Amino acid sequence: MKSIKNILLLFLLLAQLSCVKDPWEDVADGSSWNNERSVIDIKFENQVGVASIERVDEQTGVITVTINIDAVPDLSEIALSSIQLSYGAKATLTVGDELNFENEEKAATFTVVSPTGKSREYKVKVIPFQETILGTYKITNLVVYGGTGPEYGGAAVIPMMDKPWVWSETDGPGAELDNTLTFTLEGITEEGNTYGKVLNDAGPDGLYANFIFIGSPETDVNHFYRKIPKGEGQWLRNYTTNQIIFTFENGSTSAATLIGPGTEDMGYGRSKTTQEGAFSFSLSGTDDWDKIYSDYDKFVKRPRRFWVDIEKQ
Repeated sequence: MKSIKNILLLFLLLAQLSCVKDPWEDVADGSSWNNERSVIDIKFENQVGVASIERVDEQTGVITVTINIDAVPDLSEIALSSIQLSYGAKATLTVGDELNFENEEKAATFTVVSPTGKSREYKVKVIPFQETILGTYKITNLVVYGGTGPEYGGAAVIPMMDKPWVWSETDGPGAELDNTLTFTLEGITEEGNTYGKVLNDAGPDGLYANFIFIGSPETDVNHFYRKIPKGEGQWLRNYTTNQIIFTFENGSTSAATLIGPGTEDMGYGRSKTTQEGAFSFSLSGTDDWDKIYSDYDKFVKRPRRFWVDIEKQ
């Protein structure tokens, strides 16, 4: 009889425990305490760079994105590529949905709701972006800054054709000066960098420069100066490093900085003046104190910078 009573008591105790609400249940799903309704990250199709996200107050927020308008017919149908929200929050906008920014303010809105039902309206503002590199350019000059011991007067800034006797008369650097470069856009990477094709047209003479130094000793220096592909290649503009990456047919690459008009101080009384624009390449030559002050040192052994001067057509 006593054992039966014990069994009944145990049964009643278990029944009572089963009716007690788990105190951690709401914490687990965040439904009773989580008021967060923030946008952590967001990206739209043809977006350049990362979005700027600002929580103005409890009810409003502002998101600013840059959209490459060269890649879209208009701003009326810009699709969401990805969105990351605070834990448990939901948005009225999902991946693939389109917003219309074709208005005077170039803005659209959507709402984010927390697990507790609190909401915040985000205004998305678009900054139109156009890739400035697109178009056709004439190559107007090829300039080298090089030399061992610039502090001793061993370096100079020299247009290549100022020294015609160290290059081939037929396919030296002069062969490049009637070339044109045409940049077209193909798309934008996940990181917001633009990319496309570059066509290096040989011009009326049909020739590309073969960078062979014919002084003493004769030396192939194409590895220094063939920085832009012959014929067709690829380009990518990295907006984080501010570089243009050229990719050759064999997969090799070169990195340039696109600079505008102005004068760069090289130090020790040397400078480089750019009239309209240039692709600037950093070179890694080696000091040669036995050849200091020579053309061989400046072009072959210790070139430091290389500019391809351009003029938009």
